[in-house]
This record gives sequence, structure tokens and C-alpha cells, in this order.
Amino acid sequence: MPRAVAINVGANTNAPGVRGPIYPDGRFEYVPIPEEEPTSEPVPTYADLDLDTELPEGSADAPVHLDPEFAEYPECEAYTYGDPFGVKARPLLDLREGDYALFYATLTARGTPERDWIASDWGAYLVGQFRLARDPVAGEEYPDLPESERETFRSNAHCKREEFDAAVLLAGDDAESGLYETAVPLSSPEQGATANRLVTDLSSDSGKGPWWRRPMKFGERETAELLELVEDGYE
Repeated sequence: MPRAVAINVGANTNAPGVRGPIYPDGRFEYVPIPEEEPTSEPVPTYADLDLDTELPEGSADAPVHLDPEFAEYPECEAYTYGDPFGVKARPLLDLREGDYALFYATLTARGTPERDWIASDWGAYLVGQFRLARDPVAGEEYPDLPESERETFRSNAHCKREEFDAAVLLAGDDAESGLYETAVPLSSPEQGATANRLVTDLSSDSGKGPWWRRPMKFGERETAELLELVEDGYE
């Protein structure tokens, strides 16, 4: 049975200075962070994404770090993810083909929530997933991969940087990877900084401190329960 690791991705109050929105019905807009490193080929800007989110003044022409890449998202081609930091790379490298990488983001409520699980200010929510199409690739292994395998990651943001810097690369399959239509909460509805039972009961994290910045591991039984909530909708 598959296992899962959930990691924090997307815009926040530091970069680019706002969170993506969660709408009253639980839908959301995924907003990537800015690209902060030189790239060897052109990358999209926030303006290219035609976002509903109101960005800080002057951000429209800033290049974006489209990572994770979801094939159905503007300017994306495939399901890939890369990360240069060991704190995220290490648990992800423990996954295997058929396991899940789950992506969560902090989102700010827009309007008056119609779903009682939406926090009135901000909260952490699962926004998408990859079903891994192959074992994760360690960054030091990537340069030695056959060209046909390197091609899998061609559109990943770290492979477009002048200096490749990913410590891990993931590839999701087409059948079970994608952005969710409706977010799944990890925060309690009372306060975004308070973890709900998906964190405290199902994941490896205690839910104490700044839990929404940490990777979370889910065992086989816990992953099955979590995926059922994603499939059936969280209520």
C-alpha cells in the first residue's frame, strides 16, 4: 500500500508577499513563488498566469518558480517537482514509485466562508498531489541519468536554472496527479495556526509550533484515509 509525504509549497506573505485565496465554496487559486535565481531559458511571469490574486505592486512582470508543475496549470507541461533543501528532500527520497507526494499551501479566506471547515483568516490546505511515476531522483544522480530519463524533468523549474540545484526530483503520473478542485483543510476552522486531526492524528507531525512549514509523513493506513477524504470531500 502506498505511503505519502506532504510538503508546503506556493506563495506566502514573504514571497511574493501575499497568499493565494481560498474562496467561500472551498475552491482556491494556486499561486507560485517568485523565481529568485538566474535561469538559462525564459520562464513565465505572474502576468502570464492571468491570476485572480491581487499581487504586490510591481510583481506582475516578476518571473515565477513554477514548482510543483501541474500539467493542467498555465505555462506547465508535466507533473514534476524539485527541491534544493534537505529538510524536504530527505523524506521525499524515501518514497517509491506508486507512493504519493502531497502539496499543501497557506491560503487566505476571501469573502465569508460557506464551508464550516474554512478558517476565517488564513489556514493550511492540501491543494494537489502526485502519484509517483518513478522512484524519486537524488540531485547528484540527475546529471548521470540517460538523456531519455532526463527528458522527464526538462520542464521543471530547477532544470531551467543556470545552475541545477535540486536535491530531489519527482515525476507524477498523468492518471492520479493534479491540483484539487476543492482544498482539504489541515488547519482548524477556529485558527489557521492550529492543526486539525489530519495533522495530529494521521501524520508524523505533532501539530505544535510552526507545523505548517514542515514536511509530514503518512503511513499506509493513514494515506488511505487521507486519500478517501480527498476523493469524497472533507466535511
